[in-house]
Amino acid sequence: MLTEICELARNAGSALMEVYYSDKLINISYKSDQSPVTNADKIANTIIKNGLVHLFPNIPILSEEDSNNIKYDKNWNIYWLVDPLDGTKEFLKKNGEFTVNISLIKYGIPILGVIYAPYFNLLYCADKQQAWKINEKGYKNKISIAYSSIPKFVISRSHSNKKVYNLLNTIKKYTIEKLGSSLKFCYVAEGKAQFYPRFGKTYIWDTAAGHAIVTAAGGKVITYNERKNLNYSLFSQLSLINPDFLVLS
Repeated sequence: MLTEICELARNAGSALMEVYYSDKLINISYKSDQSPVTNADKIANTIIKNGLVHLFPNIPILSEEDSNNIKYDKNWNIYWLVDPLDGTKEFLKKNGEFTVNISLIKYGIPILGVIYAPYFNLLYCADKQQAWKINEKGYKNKISIAYSSIPKFVISRSHSNKKVYNLLNTIKKYTIEKLGSSLKFCYVAEGKAQFYPRFGKTYIWDTAAGHAIVTAAGGKVITYNERKNLNYSLFSQLSLINPDFLVLS
């Protein structure tokens, strides 16, 4: 299953890059929350959903790009959670820091995750409590978290928040790097960073694939206030919005 999902993410990523390199093909509209959406999002969404339906016709799909007319059953115990273009702002800024995210949720837990960064041709994936990185040359290596006496924090490039800097002020020594999309999860999973704090609105499709990869690599993704694992059970969701959370090694 993981191999098939990785290939599907690569196919969606190839379609994104065709739009990325052709300004004439980029059409921008805005959702109800004023977040941008492009025709690239929609193209990648179609590729992923069609692929998942073909491969696994009995598993339902919840995708960000259906969010304006979203339909789901709170009793879904197993479902696909998809963000076909995570980091649309980075896509439009042309800095390359955007990803394709696909995850499989089982009883509220992300048990499989794939994040593909097509601009860098980097793919991160996890299944059965093992996490891997496939680099631009095609080499597949197992990844795991790493500790540091001077921890590195990765924070959002496009979404700043005073709470992040209030947290950093409580720590004596650290380094910081701004990064777009779910690559922040990947940095923690492969030991390039130790913390990713996120305050403000994110949706479950923004985090599930990264959550699967970080936990398989030995890290944690927990709510900031209650210190509980992020939960993706649709039955227990009051909305599809995550609480503030921490990703840590």
